[in-house]
Amino acid sequence: MRRWLLLWVVFFSVTSLRAQGNFRFAEKSSKTTLPFKFINNLIILPVELNGVQLNFLLDTGVEETILFSLEETKEIAFEHVEKVKLRGLGSQEHIEGLKSTGNKLGFEDMLDDNHMLYIVMDESFNFSSHIGIPVNGIIGYQFFRNNLVEIDYDRRRIIIYHDSDKARRKIQKKMTRVPVTIELRKPYLVTEVKQNGNAVEAKLLIDTGSSDAVWLFEELSDEIGLPGKYFEDFLGRGFSGEVYGKRGRIDGFLVGGFLFEAPIVAFPDSVSIRHVNMVKDRMGSVGGEILKRFSVVFDYPNKQIFLKKAKSYYDPFHYNMSGLEIEHSGLQWIKETVELNTNLKGDDYSADFNKRQSDFHYKFELKPLYSVTSVRPDSPAAEAGILKDDKIISVNGRLAYRYTLQDIIDVLRSEPDRQIVLQLERNGLKINVSFRLRKLL
Repeated sequence: MRRWLLLWVVFFSVTSLRAQGNFRFAEKSSKTTLPFKFINNLIILPVELNGVQLNFLLDTGVEETILFSLEETKEIAFEHVEKVKLRGLGSQEHIEGLKSTGNKLGFEDMLDDNHMLYIVMDESFNFSSHIGIPVNGIIGYQFFRNNLVEIDYDRRRIIIYHDSDKARRKIQKKMTRVPVTIELRKPYLVTEVKQNGNAVEAKLLIDTGSSDAVWLFEELSDEIGLPGKYFEDFLGRGFSGEVYGKRGRIDGFLVGGFLFEAPIVAFPDSVSIRHVNMVKDRMGSVGGEILKRFSVVFDYPNKQIFLKKAKSYYDPFHYNMSGLEIEHSGLQWIKETVELNTNLKGDDYSADFNKRQSDFHYKFELKPLYSVTSVRPDSPAAEAGILKDDKIISVNGRLAYRYTLQDIIDVLRSEPDRQIVLQLERNGLKINVSFRLRKLL
């Protein structure tokens, strides 16, 4: 499964317009509540852009609002458009894009009618296939900058408090306050990394757009090194290409006084982070695998967050033990048989079966199609002979289209030595393979 690590910094070939509108609330209530979908540790919100319904990722790791996957949307009208160059996490150079101002962007009863956004024109830049539902864009700083925002991971909802002062007084009585800094329009906090008997202070970006627990830039710090056991892995994709690195466990991770033992940490390679505009002393990021273990309140105006343990606080840290990366690769028409039974009553009833009408009809529905995007070398999947672009027909005897992408992710991260049986299609032929999940860390 591709872990989408949206640690993006965007550089522009033109001067960015910082003057933007603010979100305002239409209803005279004390708060706005937004439900969200939570897929692979990523938050996906419904949004309306210039009258068109879309889905956006909520990502504290981006400065600007970004739109992509235009081929999946209805026609959207934009005004005040100019060309720009976008660059960020990954090993490649910039990509072409557009900047648009004066847009209407809304969530429920929140509206900003002067919203600036950047449009990615590269059709290959598409998150939807790797998340399993349509995703059309990302919003970050503009969502948080003037609001008191609570992310309730347990209830899958976001609360924006209208009366921030009143809500803040209540929140600070029942949650743990953690100071943060807002630098280059992103939040940072100081954590503690425990490794090889040492404790190192680490300034990390708080990144709701990263599905991993922690990223550490070991090549930028003499105090942070690779653990004794690790493996090479694909980490995700940013604006400038695919991101590779290593995964391993560290002894412990302390954030806001909360200690996590033996979390799994990603160490991206130097090529992948070369375009990231680093703030002073930054050593990495803390992402969704940690954040989901709390209810988190973001208070950008006062440079603080608040934390409270969630139900998943004590969950173990898992990783993909198969070596497979799988994506939603489109839709297929599936014919299903539906039985119709009509039992006649009264004068029409007879014990004779011929008097009881039983019939069948067929219905066609669009179902997801999954395929393999990469196979980690020396992994159980590689040893089983699975190849890139293999289509997945079934997983453990169940037709693949009956799973969501998140279901398959959970299966491949479940437990060591679990047997996985796949039926694949390759060049029109069906192939049966099996392997066991293998613990590397």
